[in-house]
Amino acid sequence: MEGEVGDFLRSRRARIQPEEVGLPSHGRRRVPGLRREEVAQLAGVSVDYYIRLEQGRGTSVSDAVLDAIARVLRLNETEHAHLLTVARPPRQRGRRQAAVDRVRPGIQIMLDGMERSPALVLGRRMEVLAWNALGDAVMGFSRMAPAERSMPRQVFLVPAGRELYPEWHAVAAQTVAHLRLSAGRWADDPELCALVGELSLKSEDFRRMWADHEVRECAYGVKKLRHPVAGLLTLPYETLTLPAAPDQTVVVYTPEPGSETAERLALLGSWESSGAAR
Repeated sequence: MEGEVGDFLRSRRARIQPEEVGLPSHGRRRVPGLRREEVAQLAGVSVDYYIRLEQGRGTSVSDAVLDAIARVLRLNETEHAHLLTVARPPRQRGRRQAAVDRVRPGIQIMLDGMERSPALVLGRRMEVLAWNALGDAVMGFSRMAPAERSMPRQVFLVPAGRELYPEWHAVAAQTVAHLRLSAGRWADDPELCALVGELSLKSEDFRRMWADHEVRECAYGVKKLRHPVAGLLTLPYETLTLPAAPDQTVVVYTPEPGSETAERLALLGSWESSGAAR
């Protein structure tokens, strides 16, 4: 996405106050945070070099320079990796592989074997590619049109999303941060760009969060859902990236055995199974 490296760097330096890095804070500042020349000075590069980088013209920038800038801007591990990715245009990173929109049969068998855990597979655009029976009972994927099987669309474009997630703002921010990370990794994916455009056009909340340039890996955590039948579910989750399909992620919800959520999921699964049998 054009201008990503500049927008990201500007958003990160806006977070750092001069006194935090040992610089005087006096004098009028037109923008919050560090000036470009201050970042350049602290990173040990010329001001012109840093300006060209923010303008997306630093095509031959080295890892050492990016590492120094990451140190100055106090980037965390995920932000640092994102900078390394977006600082080089796609033509430098080699030809991108097309998105794999189907899961291997063995992965579906693995999902189906998880009878006590809702599970699904997400693609690079956070679209839902596969799920198991309990995952369907919780989220209702089989009742959705294919285009609706998208976590970002469910969060931002479906009104019921705010009812489904009691902690909607946290879920929304996490969704945007993960999608921003994917946008850096798969910058030449036209469908991903189209999704960001659609969400930006239709959701003011998405536009505001997208402008923050937050990036975050959603490797594990806890998500709360308010199911219309089972009630409030507290679902810890773990994610696994598939080595043979690095743009696919398995998400498994792992409720504590014997917990109220585990009992509710068991009842929900039994209810869904009996309904299917009828």
